[in-house]
Amino acid sequence: MGHSPAIFTSSSKDRLQFIDWTRGVAALIMLQGHTFHSFLKDQERQGDIYTLSQFVGGMPAPIFLFLTGVTMAFLLDGRERRGVDAMGRFVAALRRAGYLLLLAFAVRLQAYLFAVPWSKWEDLLRVDILNCMGISLAVMSVSAFFSTQERVKWGLLCGLAFALLAPVVSGIAWEESPLLLRAYLEPNTEVFGLFPWAAFTAFGVSFGSMIRITPKASLNRFLQWTALIAFGIILAGGYFSFIPYSIYRNVNFWVDSPGLVFIKLGVILLLMTFGYLWLTYLPGRRPSFVTLLGTSSLMVYWLHLEIVYGRWFWFWKQRH
Repeated sequence: MGHSPAIFTSSSKDRLQFIDWTRGVAALIMLQGHTFHSFLKDQERQGDIYTLSQFVGGMPAPIFLFLTGVTMAFLLDGRERRGVDAMGRFVAALRRAGYLLLLAFAVRLQAYLFAVPWSKWEDLLRVDILNCMGISLAVMSVSAFFSTQERVKWGLLCGLAFALLAPVVSGIAWEESPLLLRAYLEPNTEVFGLFPWAAFTAFGVSFGSMIRITPKASLNRFLQWTALIAFGIILAGGYFSFIPYSIYRNVNFWVDSPGLVFIKLGVILLLMTFGYLWLTYLPGRRPSFVTLLGTSSLMVYWLHLEIVYGRWFWFWKQRH
């Protein structure tokens, strides 16, 4: 892709391989989850295997959003180190966000054209993962006006805001709101609105900034602490999700729960630290097809949507 911005891939020449490996694992999980969902018979969708498949299949979206935030942090830090002023960094961040939105609409347009005459024009406006990436990066582009050290705190604060406000946003009377505005903001299981999904992008910006200010010699120790903190985040998220009282009037665990956001964040951090451990110390640590999937995940994402959900294999859909 030359020097054009990447979506699921890091544009940095000194790319950290465990980040690409994590992205590749997310792509594998995405492929299995969508394949099961598209091709399995209706009567088989109640089994334990399918349930596990779809439960695990909920992780790729937060992983991709988180890593998009990480690469945004790398982009801004790289510009900062080269002496680019805050406005220049802001423009670069907006350009990355705009590129993502352009790709999002390109994917929807391609799917629409390939599905004619069965396609519906409303499908062009569907808020998918790429749309959420673009909008969340546009929001987080404000972090360009901070230094890398300050961006650590800014990302954490924004992530907490998106997660903690999700149940509040759910309680808003959205019935009279424009459908597109509602799709981009209201927590929903069918689309990827800013609440709470943008929390992962914001946390990614914070984590990516932490990596950039951590000396290479200290990266090992940093990731050890990351793993320990990740366990704490998972335990805390689970505990506060299931205690018998809440500060919120209504919370749907699978839709807008801050606890679920923190549980998934902890899993992402653990997966990344395992990737670092695997690639650094364990056998088979050479770059593999998993890493290749990570560096090519945009193409994998685009092609798999058409193959799995398109018309090419209609005769296999829901028949296995």
